[in-house]
Amino acid sequence: MTALATDARALLGLFERLPGPLSIGWLMLGLVGGWWLYVPIHELLHVAGCVLAGGTVSRLEIDAIYGGALLAEVFPFVVSGSAYAGRLTGFDTGGSDLVYQACVLMPYLLTIFPGYWLWQKALATEHPGRPSMLAAGGLLPVVAAPLISLTGDYYESASIIVSSLFAAAADRPLEAWRSDDVFRLVGDWSQAWTVADVAAIAGGLVLSLLLALATMQLGSMLGHRLNRTRRGPGAAAEPVNAQEDAA
Repeated sequence: MTALATDARALLGLFERLPGPLSIGWLMLGLVGGWWLYVPIHELLHVAGCVLAGGTVSRLEIDAIYGGALLAEVFPFVVSGSAYAGRLTGFDTGGSDLVYQACVLMPYLLTIFPGYWLWQKALATEHPGRPSMLAAGGLLPVVAAPLISLTGDYYESASIIVSSLFAAAADRPLEAWRSDDVFRLVGDWSQAWTVADVAAIAGGLVLSLLLALATMQLGSMLGHRLNRTRRGPGAAAEPVNAQEDAA
């Protein structure tokens, strides 16, 4: 996890280089704006993953605060309003776990690229100005998305693997351990718990963490490689954009 550790140090270094205490406001503004933009993009990428892999989509719920009403005018499958920020509630994978995985994981391609690459460029600004501070905050939801989704999408991805391997042996249907919200899965559980159920859900959470860290590590490594390539093979990995105006 060396690449991720480097990114963590770069983030701390950015805070140390901020031109003043009020500059944190630009980071927070970027974070809020980035989250607002990322949510509908994330949900539409779930749709793209499903359709491109051969599935079909009938209903995508997006909360009105994230533009659900506007998107409903553009896409016939979008419904404004959701108990979540957004949730794909109507889709058909044709019984294919590969299509299911594509549907679940498609949004996280943005984390791998260009998310980390652009975020690292923003963190490397020697004299942070408004553009770099907004970018550093705005891209944080993209690079941190796997961790944010540990009990959501990444649990769902892990549960697909766990259930395909062990559900039959435990005499459970594939759907028993699958969910995009592990807390709702446990809260709505109506059957008698077995050791296999507990082990499967716990194992799914562990695998979820491993998959999330692997995604972030891959994105971080790719970003560092691309940034080194742009600087040149002999260039040092040090802050860039030294002349950017301070806020």
